[in-house]
Amino acid sequence: MALGLDDLRVGLWTHPDVPTGCTVILPPDGSLGAIAVGGSSPGTREAITLSGRGKVEVCHGIVLSGGSAYGLATADGVVSYLEEQGVGYPVGDSGAIVPIVGAAILLDASVAVRRGRPDAEAGYAACRAATTGEPAEGAFGAGAGCSVAKIGGLEHAWRGGQGIAVRRYGELVVGALVANNALGEVVAADGTPVLASRAPGATTRYPFADLQAPDANTVIGCIVTNARLTKHAAERVAELGHTGVARAVRPAHTLYDGDALFCLATGRVDASSDVVAHLAIEAVEEATRRGPLHATSLDGLPGHADHAAP
Repeated sequence: MALGLDDLRVGLWTHPDVPTGCTVILPPDGSLGAIAVGGSSPGTREAITLSGRGKVEVCHGIVLSGGSAYGLATADGVVSYLEEQGVGYPVGDSGAIVPIVGAAILLDASVAVRRGRPDAEAGYAACRAATTGEPAEGAFGAGAGCSVAKIGGLEHAWRGGQGIAVRRYGELVVGALVANNALGEVVAADGTPVLASRAPGATTRYPFADLQAPDANTVIGCIVTNARLTKHAAERVAELGHTGVARAVRPAHTLYDGDALFCLATGRVDASSDVVAHLAIEAVEEATRRGPLHATSLDGLPGHADHAAP
């Protein structure tokens, strides 16, 4: 089951030569969508529509992508795919439909390689590859070009990646998929560094106080649940989900990060929004850590999966 739900599909597209890619989450028909932005440098599509200010409640797909602003083009491919499947809002009596697809992007090396940027074809390919199985973790999909622990400079960082986690309480299921490309270090629940900057002397109590930070940072992801939520409640779940990011990354939500989390609610189970939010925080926290922990080394950046003890 994808992220703990048997009626949800996840698809990945990873560039064969450039460290970049995209990840698509396709919920069942009628799912409600929301978004909450926690960083100061976001790149998004349909953010106002899916926020509490927007009238639209149903969301037909979410795409997370590398490529910075160029990567938002992946959503065009997802829209085209969904239109072909007959998924979207009907437009009057015209017979036309408009799929609502939320997107968030992160800045990776593909920005400098035009042929490598995720585009509409990449988004479409990810949809074609979508299955109900669990997606790969580490440097795949949107996580392919991620890096973390850049507080001492990119040259002293670690590879990031996408991670997943699921929490359950009775029939209630809450899952999270997070692509971690944070400026900050990855830390354990007690604050102990798990992936710290490799720069000499970089890890102190306030390692970022005098930092000239690189711009290629952000944590983006999607929370999914089978709970029946209002749009306001789903937005609150996404908003509180950022607590999970702050537990796993230090520092989090900086001026140099574009952190954004979506929430998709399929509406199958009655549940307290507070319980959903609590489980979402835990799932996001774990998923935020897991992506970098599963990443392998590439282009001079070490990956934890290659350096971890057996």
